[in-house]
Amino acid sequence: METIIDKKRKIIHLDMDAFFASVDQRDFEDLRGKPIAVGGSPDGRGVVAAASYEARKYGVKSAMSSIQALKLCPHIIFTRPRFDVYKQVSDHIRAIFNRYTDLVEPLSLDEAFLDVSDDKQQIGSALEIARRIKREIKSELNLTVSAGVSVNKFIAKIASDMNKPDGLTFIGPSKILTFMEELPVEKFFGVGKVTANKMRSLGIFKGMDLKKQSHADLIRWFGKSGDFFYQIVRGIDDRAVVPNRIRKSIGIEDTFSHDIEQLEELKSILHDLSTRLYGRLEKGDKRGRTLTLKVKYADFTVLTRSISILQIFSNQEDMYQVALALLLKLELDKKVRLMGISISNFQDEKIERFEGYQLSLFEDM
Repeated sequence: METIIDKKRKIIHLDMDAFFASVDQRDFEDLRGKPIAVGGSPDGRGVVAAASYEARKYGVKSAMSSIQALKLCPHIIFTRPRFDVYKQVSDHIRAIFNRYTDLVEPLSLDEAFLDVSDDKQQIGSALEIARRIKREIKSELNLTVSAGVSVNKFIAKIASDMNKPDGLTFIGPSKILTFMEELPVEKFFGVGKVTANKMRSLGIFKGMDLKKQSHADLIRWFGKSGDFFYQIVRGIDDRAVVPNRIRKSIGIEDTFSHDIEQLEELKSILHDLSTRLYGRLEKGDKRGRTLTLKVKYADFTVLTRSISILQIFSNQEDMYQVALALLLKLELDKKVRLMGISISNFQDEKIERFEGYQLSLFEDM
């Protein structure tokens, strides 16, 4: 197959550096230069929503339990999330992006793709635009952002993560094929631990190994993802930067290291899942009315249960209580190996948050 890379596209991926934690350190002098965790608590309850770079040096990262964070960094400082402040800062950042292009695809409050193939200011250079955006975010908000510049979304996103924090990485068309061949498979977006282990068991460790596999074999081994791997290792990614990208649901799930049958343990896990999911919803500035609980038993039977409320879910505790009500209606005399929850039926208009919830007539049980 002949590799055809569109060399005319100019894509930038911008990712704020430790966004929540950096905003807190900016606003509170006593937090600067110290290991902090946004979310969680010193009593060991809850999970970390974001960690400063000082905390990351100890191995602390998002979605980690507070207990584990304290073990890794006993002097870590926990701060309460200020999502209203993060949203205001995000709006300012997005306004900076819009000075250069209207083709902005936000992925969350702190991350976005920009297509600057035809930029508003007729600068012509994506690298120069990225430099200007970085300077403006620093001067106007006193924050840093890392940028990746290339001809497609996949390569730009990888590039933005290469020199964090405050990085700027350009991977031009002439370097893409060599870059992809040397890239370890676990660095491919969409390749998690399970897929990476499967690839390694097949003798696939880098892009060059992946490139040697036939299209048919990759489809056979990895299903639809096999086609994506076949294309992307050749530098082919035609996905457009889509403003106002519509996402139908946001969810989170955990596969347990051992099967669980104790209700109290399941309730504790469900509470952590709801905390982490609420953080993702806030980060993505999403509010929804439908909650879905997913449970996979030890015998691999999967059950999903959904419920809708009259108003949007406005806090983590409401999500947990509704998810718990769904869990208690399930058959709990079998061991559980996976549990997850998701929110859908998003309300995008700006409406007043409703404290508490009411069950609607719709209940998919």
